[in-house]
Amino acid sequence: MTLPTRTDIEAAAEVVYREFPPTPQYRWALLSQRLGTDCWVKHENHTPVGAFKIRGGLTYFDQLRRRGELPREVISATRGNHGQSIGWAARAHGVRCTIVVPHGNSVEKNAAMRALGVQLIEHGSDFQESREHAMQLAAERGAHMVPSFHPDLLRGVSTYWWEFLRAVPDLAVAYVPIGQGSGACAAIAAKTALNHPVRLVGVISAHATTYADSLAAGRVVEALVSTELADGMACRVADAAALAILGPHLHHLVPVSDADVAQAMRWLFADTHNVAEGAGAAALAAAWQERDQLAGRPVGIALTGGNVDSAVLARVLGAAA
Repeated sequence: MTLPTRTDIEAAAEVVYREFPPTPQYRWALLSQRLGTDCWVKHENHTPVGAFKIRGGLTYFDQLRRRGELPREVISATRGNHGQSIGWAARAHGVRCTIVVPHGNSVEKNAAMRALGVQLIEHGSDFQESREHAMQLAAERGAHMVPSFHPDLLRGVSTYWWEFLRAVPDLAVAYVPIGQGSGACAAIAAKTALNHPVRLVGVISAHATTYADSLAAGRVVEALVSTELADGMACRVADAAALAILGPHLHHLVPVSDADVAQAMRWLFADTHNVAEGAGAAALAAAWQERDQLAGRPVGIALTGGNVDSAVLARVLGAAA
């Protein structure tokens, strides 16, 4: 798969900015003090759906429109943020949208999708089972199946890294969580397009290791998922196209446990008073693990989303020592 070029990303930014302005990136003093070096946070929790995914949905539908291929109905699967992205874009284009989520999915993410006009279907015990059911439904209904990883999604997601790297040209190391891979591949696309020297470090859940296992094996390796907090990283089967991009470009991977993620959620709230969902705090959790190697090197953290259920956040914050 060919990465989006600088021209592609700049055109995608025009599409994205019709809906909302660039999100901010701030150097937070307390986080910098905690890590022992300048720490910049890219606030993708400040988009209209509280996560970076909306950028990809906007460009995916824009490309369908440009090709004259807007369908009557789209179907997709999600743990929440991708579904909000597709629901938002489908509504904007007058397209019916059905989203499949696993049983036990985030109550508040489900509510947010329904508020966008999504028909929500609960099926399966994890994302992969939901995805397979969504594909079956799409085939039965003659609907358009929106994947979780696709070049037209990637061009939109790349805009947030394009913003970040242009805003902080001296960024030395950046941490990006990996779910299905669009965020990390977007970072690679923006770095390549801008010829930026930043070192990109992928972050995986220690309880969802398909990407680490697959990169080590050189092929897709399925891995059981047991994370209870980082639902945005809870993928059982890596995407082969994403793997092909990640392998040559990520410097290394850092696994983070749910306990690590919970601690990072507490720090983000205490130090910035921003709410981070589990996956949104994973980058900080990884940077904390590697803090001894970061002295004097400006660090970038992708706060990829803030969509955590109130009860979960209360429990995480209440567990602070």
